[in-house]
Amino acid sequence: MASLSAISEELAEIEGQISDLFRALSNGFQKLEKVKDSNRQSRMLEELTDKMRECKRLIKEFDREVKDLEHRNDANTNKILAEKKQSMIKELNSYVALKKQYATNRDNKRVDLFEGPSEGFAEENGLLASNMTNQQLMDHGNRMMDETDQAIDRAQKVVHETVNVGTETAAALKAQTEQMSRIVNELDSIHFSIKKASQLVKEIGRQVATDRCIMGLLFLIVIGVIAIIIVKIVNPHNKDIRDIPGLAPPAPSRRLLSHPN
Repeated sequence: MASLSAISEELAEIEGQISDLFRALSNGFQKLEKVKDSNRQSRMLEELTDKMRECKRLIKEFDREVKDLEHRNDANTNKILAEKKQSMIKELNSYVALKKQYATNRDNKRVDLFEGPSEGFAEENGLLASNMTNQQLMDHGNRMMDETDQAIDRAQKVVHETVNVGTETAAALKAQTEQMSRIVNELDSIHFSIKKASQLVKEIGRQVATDRCIMGLLFLIVIGVIAIIIVKIVNPHNKDIRDIPGLAPPAPSRRLLSHPN
């Protein structure tokens, strides 16, 4: 397979950036497996999501460049580039699926906070309760209620933080999407302006070349006329100049011959 640099330097540069992001994603998910803190996991997932979003943008840019070069390449080269694009999309989708899996596992852990005690734990509490006095049962019940209230408070905080993170993420994604749309529109406008400017420069160049030719011809004509005038002044009897209209000396007036009376 021919290297992308032999086809297009821009394609090779884009492919290199995408490869760097894929390596960063692979290393990031490997580190994520070792992280136990949920807040740190959330931050790492957000960073990985930003990298995946940048990969998606670069793949779109790669596709646009391939389409621009499609008419210039042969069928085999276009096929290779299409397979390369599909390979990058497939790899990106694998990271997206991995990110969704981590997010689902994290949500399941949060749901566990709302679940009640297990059956074995309930049986153990029943056996302990049979050996307790009424006061001990009341104290134990109060402690359990306090622990339940604390668990509910923790769960509410987790839910509140999740809602805030989701709201901030949605707002950031919306802002970034709008910014990307504006950037794409501005790039299209710049590209169109550059094409119009190139056409205008070419037209101006052709006009300047035409004007130069006309000025050159006029200059040669003026030089020729000046040269003829100078020669005429210096040598008024030059026969070569007499034949030029406007520069030949006036013809002598003819006299009519009259017959003598």
